[in-house]
This record gives sequence, C-alpha cells and structure tokens, in this order.
Amino acid sequence: MAQPNEQDQPHLKLEVLSQPRYLCGARELVSTVARRLGFDELSCSQIALAVDEALANVMRHGYGGRSDGRVWISVWPLDASDDCACGGIRIVIEDEAKQVEPDCIQGRDLDDVKPGGLGVHIIRHVMDVACYEKRECSGMRLTLQKKMVTTEATAAELDGDAARAG
Repeated sequence: MAQPNEQDQPHLKLEVLSQPRYLCGARELVSTVARRLGFDELSCSQIALAVDEALANVMRHGYGGRSDGRVWISVWPLDASDDCACGGIRIVIEDEAKQVEPDCIQGRDLDDVKPGGLGVHIIRHVMDVACYEKRECSGMRLTLQKKMVTTEATAAELDGDAARAG
C-alpha cells in the first residue's frame, strides 16, 4: 500500500499508550473527524468501530496486554485527487509491537459462534481498504481507507455548508 509521502504530513496524529482506557477517546476523536469531513452518522460509527477493533488487537495481541507500548494514529482527509470521487478518510495505525506476517492476520472462522475474535472481519467489512504491513524496524502498520458515499441530499447539504462558511 502506498503511504503518503513524507511531505504529506498527517492532518492529525495521536500517540497513545497500549491501555484500553484510551480506546474511547480514540473512537470519539476519529468519529468526530469523520463527521467533520462529511461522513454520515452510520459511517462515522463504523469507522470508529474499525479503529477501536484495530487498537484493541494491537493492545491484546501485538503488545500481549503490556500497558507501556506506543500506538500512533494518523489521519488524512481524502479528496477527489486521491482517487476518491466524493472524498474520504485515510487512517494509519502504527505500533512497535510483535511483527506478524500480514497474510496470517485473519479473523476466526465465522461458523465458530462465540464472543470475540471478529475484529479483523469487522475492519475488513467496514473499510474500503485495510492493509496490514510490517514496519521497517519493528511493529506493524495498518492503513485504513474509507470513501465517502454521498446522496444528492448529502451533497446539497455539504454545498450549503460550504456556501455558509465561504
């Protein structure tokens, strides 16, 4: 997955410790940013859920429950020039946790009905892009991307917001 070049700094970057108490704040932050970019409420909730699942997996599996690991969440808006006709969002989650082969990152068998283990399925279902990669030195990188789907009403609402802001 092509990463933004070095001059294309994230519009937002958050660093958190690998502690579940910070999941709520990360969800709220991502949901709020997605809303400001024009996503509807359902999409904002789905994007926040995907980020929550990804972070929980890093904390639980990557860091093995350690509370001193670092996780970085970077956010970029996507516009029409980013191969996205209506805009969207790119979120990159990086860590220094245990590396795994990206092809080995799988959710459990969906026929195995029990709580938990669905995070990877949720992430891949909710997002348009979910690309797992090993980082060069240590840890993993997950690039998430979601394109915005707009209806005529949403487009008109965004045009009205732009006119009021301009």
